[in-house]
Amino acid sequence: MKIFKKILIALTAIAACGGLTSCNYNSLVEKQQGVDQAWAQVENQYQRRADLIPNLVNTVKGYAAHESSTFEKVTEARAKATSITINADDLNEETLAKYQAAQNELSQALKSLLAVSEAYPDLKANENFMNLQAQLEGTENRIATERMRYTESVRDYNTAIKKFPTVIYAGWFGFKEKPQFKAEAGAEKAPEVKF
Repeated sequence: MKIFKKILIALTAIAACGGLTSCNYNSLVEKQQGVDQAWAQVENQYQRRADLIPNLVNTVKGYAAHESSTFEKVTEARAKATSITINADDLNEETLAKYQAAQNELSQALKSLLAVSEAYPDLKANENFMNLQAQLEGTENRIATERMRYTESVRDYNTAIKKFPTVIYAGWFGFKEKPQFKAEAGAEKAPEVKF
């Protein structure tokens, strides 16, 4: 009788642990899927920005043909940024840093391109240019929103895999920490405004 009780208690404990592991495993899968979905939205918005650039460059070229070095920088930065794609399963600190560096390079090149427009009043008044500029600004806002959503998903996921008792079997099932976006170098300093 004592052996039967011990076996029954052991089986109950194993079933309870299995049930908890199963529930937590499913929860981790859901959180991981949330990170993957958020990453896909980040990439979608960066792709939208990349798709707007050729039209913007062509519009500016029509007014500022001699700004060829600026056009080349934008084209090269766009090519570099679109050549880097990361599967959500391959996200890590290194791949995300490389991706972010390419996107930041493209952002800088776009700033140079938009600065060119300041020297050409006819370009600034061009309806196509103004429309593309507005779309680009909207896309930049979408990028910021999707990056924030990605950051929140990663925070929830990373917190979940570090909590006890989940931390014990998160490693067993291959759940690894996901990387976060880092602020650009110098972002901690406010820009200096001179009048």
